[in-house]
Amino acid sequence: QVSAPPDQNLAAQGERGRVPGESPDPPGGEGDGEGAAGGLKTSSSTRNRVIVSPRQVSAPPDQNLAAQGERGRVPGESPDPPGGEGDGEGAAGGLKTSSSTRNRVIVSPRQRGNPVLRFIRNVAWEFGDIVPDYELGPTTCALFLSLRYHNLKPDYIHQRLQTIGHSYTLRLVLVQVDVSDASDVLKELAKISLLANTTLILAWSADEIGRYLETYKAFESKPADCLQERTGGDFISQVTDCLTTVKSVNKTDCLTLLSTFKNLKRVVGATKDELSLCPGLGFNKARRLHAVFNEPFLKSRNLDT
Repeated sequence: QVSAPPDQNLAAQGERGRVPGESPDPPGGEGDGEGAAGGLKTSSSTRNRVIVSPRQVSAPPDQNLAAQGERGRVPGESPDPPGGEGDGEGAAGGLKTSSSTRNRVIVSPRQRGNPVLRFIRNVAWEFGDIVPDYELGPTTCALFLSLRYHNLKPDYIHQRLQTIGHSYTLRLVLVQVDVSDASDVLKELAKISLLANTTLILAWSADEIGRYLETYKAFESKPADCLQERTGGDFISQVTDCLTTVKSVNKTDCLTLLSTFKNLKRVVGATKDELSLCPGLGFNKARRLHAVFNEPFLKSRNLDT
């Protein structure tokens, strides 16, 4: 050790501490992942190191992200085309058929170029191979009809309704009123919709039709409770909801009746003259209320004996 250079001393110490049969450590230190010749380390000392896959050594970051995306994709599923959620088409204008379509409005290719598509902004949509013009859910579809086009081809809507049949529970006919005199045509369409068991919706602009499509899609999974009127649980709210079912009786009249007669029993037992003396009620409202309170719940039947 007296005349040996420092580098040779360190090398000798490394030789004495090496496991018999183990190859010398290549240059590069503990952090290097390769030896002098670019080979991979397989010695027992790797238990104290991070093992890196060969594909990560020279792959650029973009390729690494692409590899991760390929590993996370469902087998057999094609990559998402550019355009984002709001786009109706992929890069080549192809049709999407992935499972994500259940959260989108499916649009028939025959509607390509329809101005209505520009106003579907609040829900995602895409083109798909469907029979109706718009599919708003598994059981809901819609047909688009312009009155101007209907005047040119009156049989068009008949053919479309026959093609759809009863494949959907709720079938909508969205009619854009774009003619001046539409009363006779609308009567005819109302009769057609009634016989075909479809819902006829009139709109006077493409923007309005787009809002209808958005609303139906947004409320697809909502329960009926969100559309129903909510009644308060207190006594005054319940009495008000009951009395306002009578024609022309409003909430102010209900409060007047309760403050005058103190309870519902006295209101029901009051005469027409007593009801008419209430401020703001009048004779017509009193007459209607008295008739409702005193008519039988079940209509009597005049049976021949």
